[in-house]
Amino acid sequence: MEKETGRMEGFSDGVFAIAITLLVLDLHVPDENSIKKGSDLIIFLKNQWPAFLAFVLSFFSIFIMWVNHHKIFKQIYRRNSAITFANGLILFLVSAVSYPTALLARYFDGEASSIVVAIYTGIFVLINISYNLLWYLASKNKELLRPGITNIAIKKIHNNYLYGLPIYLTALILSFWIPTISLIIILGLWIYWAVSSGKIEMHFNNSHKH
Repeated sequence: MEKETGRMEGFSDGVFAIAITLLVLDLHVPDENSIKKGSDLIIFLKNQWPAFLAFVLSFFSIFIMWVNHHKIFKQIYRRNSAITFANGLILFLVSAVSYPTALLARYFDGEASSIVVAIYTGIFVLINISYNLLWYLASKNKELLRPGITNIAIKKIHNNYLYGLPIYLTALILSFWIPTISLIIILGLWIYWAVSSGKIEMHFNNSHKH
């Protein structure tokens, strides 16, 4: 079966690339008049730690989302309008990540930290829902998927994303009281997805050989 999703994947890769590049705009250099000696620069950089934290978190989150998006479309061979629009929703939300990242960079180290972490976590709740929607729409019609894909493999992908939703919601709720723990939780989830996506890939390769 010839793959029909080439243009969609190429366009998606471009959006992911732009979204991940925009994150660096929140990292600023100091005004040259405010830096008189090396210690001034060190103090400035220390005060910028929320911006560096936000950049690192969002960079790796978008990178992991791109990896998983790639793995999903290795299983999707045909497209329809529902899949196209569900993918568009993912790209819309990924493009929006730069805004809560900017809020996190500017206000995390202050009294508004709980609100900005809630906004930041909230965007990933929506992204998780959009990934679940994409896979649901694709997997409900097996003719849209890679030839020979097993029901076990389909369920593994489904569970991999579905399990993330209650964890994201937990992080969202906790962000109003202990925002730092909320960020640690979603960081742990991204690490889990980075590891589990490799295991799923190995499973697909083995099942394809058999």
